[in-house]
Amino acid sequence: MEAAGQYNVHAARTHLSRILEQVATGEEVVISKAGGPVAMTVPLHPRARQTGRGSLSGQIRIEDDFDDLPDDLAEAFGVR
Repeated sequence: MEAAGQYNVHAARTHLSRILEQVATGEEVVISKAGGPVAMTVPLHPRARQTGRGSLSGQIRIEDDFDDLPDDLAEAFGVR
């Protein structure tokens, strides 16, 4: 095995669980072949948590005149 954070292909095969533990804690691990780096394993960032439809109900207020454009903008967009 090479320095921490870098493994040759044979060591990477042998110590895959250890590599995954390192990556899970935020470390990037380089895998080398014939002395040269060929791959890097990096931690995946957790995906954004999706909330259900209507989860912001009552927290957002849209005014009645939300869609009304000022006269100059309405004219510029050709809606008046």
